[in-house]
Amino acid sequence: MKFAVITHIKHFRENGDYYSYAPYVREMNLWFQHVDEVLVVGTFSSEKPGAIDLLYRAKKLDFKRVPDFDVLGLQSMLKTLILLPSILKVIYKTMQEADHIHLRCPGNMGLLGALVQIFFPHKPKTAKYAGNWKPGARQPWSYRFQKWILSNTVLTKNMQVLVYGEWPNQTPNVKAFFTASYSEKDKAEIPKRKYDLPLRFLFVGSLSPGKQPIYALALVAELIERGFPSELHVYGEGPKREKLNKAAKELKVERQLFLHGNQPSEAVKEAYTKSHFLILPSKSEGWPKVVAEAMWWGVIPIATSVSCVPWMLDSGKRGVLLQVDLDSDAQKVQEHLLDKPKLKTMAAEAATWSRNYTLERFDAEIKKLF
Repeated sequence: MKFAVITHIKHFRENGDYYSYAPYVREMNLWFQHVDEVLVVGTFSSEKPGAIDLLYRAKKLDFKRVPDFDVLGLQSMLKTLILLPSILKVIYKTMQEADHIHLRCPGNMGLLGALVQIFFPHKPKTAKYAGNWKPGARQPWSYRFQKWILSNTVLTKNMQVLVYGEWPNQTPNVKAFFTASYSEKDKAEIPKRKYDLPLRFLFVGSLSPGKQPIYALALVAELIERGFPSELHVYGEGPKREKLNKAAKELKVERQLFLHGNQPSEAVKEAYTKSHFLILPSKSEGWPKVVAEAMWWGVIPIATSVSCVPWMLDSGKRGVLLQVDLDSDAQKVQEHLLDKPKLKTMAAEAATWSRNYTLERFDAEIKKLF
C-alpha cells in the first residue's frame, strides 16, 4: 500500500535521513508500520535537526518537497499565488499515486490537501485534525474552512476525520480520537509526592504568545507571595524567552525560574517524575500531549479550559482549570494546596486516566482505520 501524507510540519535532512518534530514523527512511524511505501508532501529547512526532532522510520520513504508559504502579508500573499499552481500539482500527483491519503490539519498544506482530495472521492482517506475541534471556537478563517470541508460529506467522500474530544451534532465521518506518548512498558510506579515546600511547577512547550509562559510565571510568583515557596522549571524555546527572564526580574523570582530549553523526551520524562504540577495556560490546543504525559506520572495539570481539556481533567476532578485571571486562579490553586489528601487523590486519578491511552492501544486504533 502506498500511503500519502500531506503535512505542514517542517522537515530536516541529515546524512540521508529525514527528521521532524518528535511527537508528530513518533505518531507517524506507527502509521508507517502498516504500509509498504510512504509519500510525504511537505516543506524543508536548511537547518540541522534539533533535540526535539526525531527520525522517520518507514520501509520505503519518498519525500515530495514543496516551498514554504503563508498569507500573513501582502508580499507573502503574492509569493504564495505564484507558488500555488506548482504546489497543487505536487499534491494532486501524489494523491493520484497513493492508495490511501492522509491529511494533517489544520495548516496551510492541510488546507490545500483538503481541497485537492475532493477530486479523489473513491480513495480511502483519513485526516488528523490536531487542533481544537470544539464547535463555535474562535479560530482563524482557514481553520474553520478546513473543518467545514472535512466534515462536509457531499464534498468529502470516503474519509474518516479524527478529532480530539467528543462533540455533539457531528457528521458521520467525524471520529473522536486520541494520541499517546507512552507504552505499556512505561507504566513504572508513580512517584509518591508529599507536596512539601518548595513546590515544583513545570511548563513544557514553546515559549510563544499562544502558550502564555509569562502567565505561568506570574501564577507561581503569586503563590510564592501567598506563602507557598515554589519553583518553575521551563522546558522549551521560543520568542518569549527574553521577556520571561525580564518578567522574572520584575516579579523578583529570578532564583525560582529555571530555563532548560529544548530537551529530548527522556529529559522531559525525568522532569515529570520530579514535579508536582504542570501549568499550561494555553490559548488554544488540540490534544495537549504535555497534559496527558504529566498526568501519566501523577503530575497534576493546571490548564486552561480549551478544546478537550475539561474532558481530560473531568471538569476539574483530575486537575485545575484556569480562567486566566491571576487572583481567581491563585486562590483556586491555594485552596487545593491546603488539602493534601485531595491533591494525592487528584494525582492518582489523573495517572489512572492517562494510562488508558498507551501506544499499543493507539496502534490498534490506527490499524482499524486501514
